[in-house]
Amino acid sequence: MICDSINLKGSKIMEEILNMFDLLPEEEAARFNPIKSTDWKWTFADYPKEKNGLKVFSCFACGGGSTMGYKLAGCDVIGCCEIDPKMNGMYVNNHHPKHNFLMDIRDFNAIPNEELPEELFDLDVLDGSPHCTTFSMAGDREDNWGKKKKFREGQKEQTLDDLSFIFIETVNKLKPRVVVIENVEGLILGEAFTYVQKIYKKLDSIGYKAHHWLLKGELMGVPQTRHRVFFVAIRNDIGIDPANLNMSFNYEPVTFGQIKTEPKRTMARGKIKSMAEKIKYGDTALADVAKREYGINSFFNYTILYDDKVCNTIPSKNNLIRYDTREYIEARDVINAQTFPQDYVFDSDAFANISYICEMSVPPVMMKRIVQRLISEGVFSYKGVN
Repeated sequence: MICDSINLKGSKIMEEILNMFDLLPEEEAARFNPIKSTDWKWTFADYPKEKNGLKVFSCFACGGGSTMGYKLAGCDVIGCCEIDPKMNGMYVNNHHPKHNFLMDIRDFNAIPNEELPEELFDLDVLDGSPHCTTFSMAGDREDNWGKKKKFREGQKEQTLDDLSFIFIETVNKLKPRVVVIENVEGLILGEAFTYVQKIYKKLDSIGYKAHHWLLKGELMGVPQTRHRVFFVAIRNDIGIDPANLNMSFNYEPVTFGQIKTEPKRTMARGKIKSMAEKIKYGDTALADVAKREYGINSFFNYTILYDDKVCNTIPSKNNLIRYDTREYIEARDVINAQTFPQDYVFDSDAFANISYICEMSVPPVMMKRIVQRLISEGVFSYKGVN
């Protein structure tokens, strides 16, 4: 009876809230409706013809996910810094940066200021996505902190957990008006949160106010449940505290059924194929099949995509399975879920290559939303951009 009473009370409250929205004028109530969007599917020709005058430089640029988001918002991305020759080659091929630095961010910081282009010291935004695998909840986390690591393309070893602080040295060197830093959700979980506190303290020590948000791609019109932490730091003389910015988003979910493409790939016969054929509606991963059919706890990483749900976070490995075909997803499904342009030129059409590049990049539409919100919140009013 107590539970029934609580449920009844909860239902009554929800009914009253809904009635309150009904009393709002139509134009006011519309503000609370989810925004419909189809801009996940685009080409380079969709970049705005007129730019807004904001200059951006991107570090840890990877395939240019952030760069494309800034450009979709009307910004001029004048250059990049990227350590990986393969990634940098694709970046140059697709984005044609005016200033390209193929090097470790530490080496960039060591370049004498007088040897750098003057416009790098007049940036509206310095963008950075420090490599973050050591903070991922899927990795070894604390065991890898302080250790050097190589990525698969074979560039020189780096320690990764300190890259955010190396990037803040770049901030101190170039003194941009605004800084945007992207990282994985794991950065704010558990012991890793001590890094967040240090990031705030370091930015404060060089004259920047900072704030961070956990943003969810599925609430931003991105057809993927990609959750990322974004820091926005604003130089003190601009006079804006980022803690006062509204960074909440309410876009209508874009389901996998809306972005999926015609099936072409077939899964090789074997254990995975046999298990995929036994998937039942509602299974979230092959682990459900393994438990039901074989009584084992395994195959948790092989997740299942449904037409009526948003696509899972794109992984670097091919382990997403379509419920409709019982086959692995297509490369074009990955491109759509990541909101990469339809005409992006990859250096190889191999699925593993496309998946890896997309997984390592910020979804362009996600960054586009952030930049548009910073503009509408008046962050760049000093330049007449509102």
